[in-house]
Amino acid sequence: MHSGTFQLPVFFDLAATFAFALTGALAAIRRGYDIVGVFFLALVSSIGGGLIRDGVFIPGGGATPLLTDPRYIELIIVATIVGALFGGHVKKFHRLIAVIDALGLGAYAAFGTQKALVSGLAVPAAVLVGVINAAGGGLLRDIITRQEPLVFKPGQFYVLTALAGAVVFVFLTVTLEFEATLAALAAIIATFVFRVLTIVFNWRTTPLGEAGEGDVKP
Repeated sequence: MHSGTFQLPVFFDLAATFAFALTGALAAIRRGYDIVGVFFLALVSSIGGGLIRDGVFIPGGGATPLLTDPRYIELIIVATIVGALFGGHVKKFHRLIAVIDALGLGAYAAFGTQKALVSGLAVPAAVLVGVINAAGGGLLRDIITRQEPLVFKPGQFYVLTALAGAVVFVFLTVTLEFEATLAALAAIIATFVFRVLTIVFNWRTTPLGEAGEGDVKP
């Protein structure tokens, strides 16, 4: 693998963090949480994937930006306030939020994969870490709110788009030895296009089977 290290542009990273935090805040408001619950769900939704990455898969891999840059907490607070005050109107900007989310999905998939590879993880494990880095916040959000995680249910391609970004990044860096930043940009573009096509054409996963009347349902 090329020795270059991919770093997310800070302003883009902050914008994606805000978008993810806002989705978490809106989810909390829909469930009738108070301001503390709204903030906590916004926090988990925005940086949960990074916490899983560094706390479970790459312990000792360094502090998350949340702990070193106060702007992350500040933006999560802003997202909490925006969600609380203007939750009914934020839906008008759902397309913009979806665009930022799609860009962030690919960026975080590439960043997580890169960090795992640099830490010495095998390629399949690094791809897994990249996917979790991108989608882990939503997974934690659903677990905390005692909802069946959306990533487990049939629906529009989301985790698959993150997987595509991680695979593209690995292929370009490990196989073709591209410089990490160039490979990450390609992965972000591929993920963004895939996600947008998924939204436009409503590409969805399907259940593998349905339980019959006499079957035991989990």
